[in-house]
Formats: sequence, structure tokens, C-alpha cells
Amino acid sequence: MTSIHPSPRVYVAITPRELAVLYDAPTLARLRAVAEVVLAPETSEDRAALPEGLADEYDVLITSWSTAPFAPAQLLGSRLQLAVHTAGTLRGLFPKEVLSQGVRLAQGGSAPMAAAVAELALTLTLVLLRDLHSMDRRLQASRDWHEGGSGRLTHGIRAQTIGIVGLSRVGREYASMVRGLGVQDVLAHDPFTSPADAEEIGAELVDLAQLCERSDVLAIHAPVTDETRGMLDAGLLARLRDGAIVVNTARSAVIDMEALTAELVSGRLRAGLDVFDVEPLPADSPLYGLDNVVLTPHVAGGTVEARFAQGAGVVDAVAAFLAGKPMQYEVTAEIYDRLS
Repeated sequence: MTSIHPSPRVYVAITPRELAVLYDAPTLARLRAVAEVVLAPETSEDRAALPEGLADEYDVLITSWSTAPFAPAQLLGSRLQLAVHTAGTLRGLFPKEVLSQGVRLAQGGSAPMAAAVAELALTLTLVLLRDLHSMDRRLQASRDWHEGGSGRLTHGIRAQTIGIVGLSRVGREYASMVRGLGVQDVLAHDPFTSPADAEEIGAELVDLAQLCERSDVLAIHAPVTDETRGMLDAGLLARLRDGAIVVNTARSAVIDMEALTAELVSGRLRAGLDVFDVEPLPADSPLYGLDNVVLTPHVAGGTVEARFAQGAGVVDAVAAFLAGKPMQYEVTAEIYDRLS
């Protein structure tokens, strides 16, 4: 498969409901201007399945969260050459072996989501530093000015040492944001980043032990790989100073959640968490009701602007591919294992 069909066809395996929040009218019009577009039909299911004969009838496949799981063999055919994912990581749908089958992969959604995820990480950081969640809860419950926290002193972000685990797109966005707020001391740990590269974004590379020992705020922005799974264990968490803040808007599996939960229940650490080992978070989780914890239900990337930017990024990739140009966020075998 080395040439593009003269009349390219694109199949969008996304439910109509999800399509509406990812692709606005101008973006769909741009897609239809470069190819014949077939949308997944409305069904009673909440997943969009691939049609029979997809790989022999379409040049491009577009997927997202609502795409039903499929066997890699369904991508084998005489025509399909590209699959572009509108959501975050594509590893759940496309195993690495797909790249050896002659199908190219691209992520249209991860880059637009980076700023939104970093924004929530920053929001959680600021909320915990200023103790806004605690004051709101107490003031709402008591309706008493002093009980709500009048006169209490909290902490400003500029005086903090910020530690970042993983200089992914999100990690870099977060670094830029905290630097923009005047933070001078930014540390980072990322084995795929050089000291010179980190210095360009205003961060000092250190090992994980130093990162934990020196950070007032530890923000996790690393993907889950064999190397990162559980890497922030009880021993490393114990190195964090009393009152330190852990922010995780990346993947729960990067941290030992049992150990973190123990630290939070004891009150020694504080945390802002958007991701969990089990989702939805069970109703009997000991994380509920803790004054030192802010919980959000895995919504870090969910802004209106980010969602439409995801769709626009996919169309950019499809248009570039059909024009024979490089795609900005193509996923190759070399980078596949480092994806979020």
C-alpha cells in the first residue's frame, strides 16, 4: 500500500453523541472537502463498531473513546492505510503489532488535551496551596465567617519547589504555566529528556529520590509503561516532606495508590487526584471526606475547547496524509511505548 486511492474514503467509528462534542460543523466540512466521509450509524449501543470489509473499502479510519474494541485483523485489507485516534492514548485500541501490518497511526487528540489537563493540574495545585476546598466546605456547612477560615494564612505558589514526574506534552505545559506564575524552582524527572532540553523549559533534571525530597508539590505527568508502573512507591512517598502536595492528572498506575492513600488518611500529605485505580471511585473509598484531598472524576482533559481542538487535530492529520505530507502527531514504533 504505497499510493492513495483517487477517491479517498474515511470511516468515522464514533457514536453520533460523542461526534457532536468532538467535531463541530466547520471541522466536519473540512474533512468532507478532502474525502468521502461515512459516519457510524445511530444505534442503541454506546459503542461504534467497525463495519465489515472496512480495510478493503476505506483509506482512513477515525476512532475515539466510543469506538468498540476490535481485533487487529480487521485492519488488514487492500485499502486501509491510516488510523487516527481522536481521544488520548490509542494503545487500548491499537496494539503495537498494527504498525507492522502496514497501517500508520496518528493521535489527533492527545496534543489538544495537553493544555486542558495541565490547567486542571495547576488548578488543583492552587486550590490545595490556598486551602480553598476546605474553606468552602466549612463555610458552606457552618455559614460562619470564622469557622470558614477568616484570618487563616495559606501558601503562595511562587515560594514552592515544584517537582514534575514526566516531561510529556502535559508536563511541559504544566511547567510553562507554573513558571508563568513566577515559580523559580522547577524540578523534573524524565529519562527521555536531556538536561539541556529540560533547561529550555526552565526545569532541572533530578532523580526520583531527589525529586521527592526537594519538592513541595509533586505533579505526575508520566505515561503508564512497564518501567513507570508503580514507580512512585511507599519508599519514595515517604521522602516527601510533611504537608507536601501530590497532584495526579495522568495515570493512577504510576503511583502506589495503597501507599498514597495511607499517607493521605494519616494527614501527612495532601493530594489533588483526577485518576484512580478503580473508576468510578468506589463509594467506600477512604479518600472521600478527607480535608487534605481534592477529588475530580477523571475530567482533566474535558473542556469544550479541547474537545473541538481534538477533532480539528484529527482532520489536520487526515488532510496531511492524503496530501502526501508529514503528520504532526504520527505514532511510530519508536515512540509507541512512551505514549500516555
